Amino acid sequence: MKLFFTSLFILLNSALAFSQEAEFSLLEKKTIKFPDTKAGKILEHTFNFKNTGKQPLIIEGYEVECDCTKLIFPKEAIQPEESGELKLTFDTSGKYYFQDRIVLLKTNTKKQTEKIRLKVYVTPQGNIK
Repeated sequence: MKLFFTSLFILLNSALAFSQEAEFSLLEKKTIKFPDTKAGKILEHTFNFKNTGKQPLIIEGYEVECDCTKLIFPKEAIQPEESGELKLTFDTSGKYYFQDRIVLLKTNTKKQTEKIRLKVYVTPQGNIK
């Protein structure tokens, strides 16, 4: 009987240890809406986030559909309860009308990905066909 309770304790303790993960928490909305902008400008925004998990948060990289959108992210792990910044830039050159970009962050969180997004209406310069 003592062996049963010892085994049960070890099993439950191990399960709790495995459930402790990094958690990505934005300190603002996940979507930034820029005001109407003339084509040719570079838009910038800094997203502030916090690791609200129990393990260090690692951002391994990101994916976005267009190379007009860039992200600078921390290369080092963000420790539990510490904060970091994601610096987003969007080049409106050659972009017209409504633009909607989703940036998919590759992380070590339970979901393994996190999303941030930008939206903007780009006013064309000159004649557009």
